[in-house]
Amino acid sequence: MADEEKLATDEKLSPKENEAADPAAQLAAVTAERDRLAAEKAELQDRFLRRQAEFENFRRRVERDRTDFLEFAGMESARAIVPMLDDFERALKVKCANKDYAKGMELIYQRLFEALKKLGLEPMETKGQTFDPYLHHAVDRVPSEEAEEGAILEEYQRGYNFKGRLLRPAMVKVAVKP
Repeated sequence: MADEEKLATDEKLSPKENEAADPAAQLAAVTAERDRLAAEKAELQDRFLRRQAEFENFRRRVERDRTDFLEFAGMESARAIVPMLDDFERALKVKCANKDYAKGMELIYQRLFEALKKLGLEPMETKGQTFDPYLHHAVDRVPSEEAEEGAILEEYQRGYNFKGRLLRPAMVKVAVKP
């Protein structure tokens, strides 16, 4: 019954009088609601920024992985073709009676070599350099008085880099002091 009496007295008061009856309580309620909404907004903003940063990191990671995969695939393709370049070089060193045939073989070799160069294959130069175990594979060590220690005397097989990375080390003959 107490609820009914209170309801009856509230109905007798006009809305303005009802508001005026407890403005402090209403102010506190509105302030609490505002604070709750501000906290909720700050949490949602923080979650949004974190998700946006996660997405950006994911996008960068996927792009980096894609680039690495393409580079690896190109490197493996070049690694498979390099022995053919070696075969062409050996074939071109052999004298041939038919000059037109030799010229055709040389043209094919040049076109293949240029195409691989455009993809990123870079031959290593060993003439006049000193032996570097990270770039060269010493197949033979020869005592030599004329050459200084570690000088490369001869190249048995050419080494290659692919887009700045070592694809295959050069096989070389190295001078050592007797």
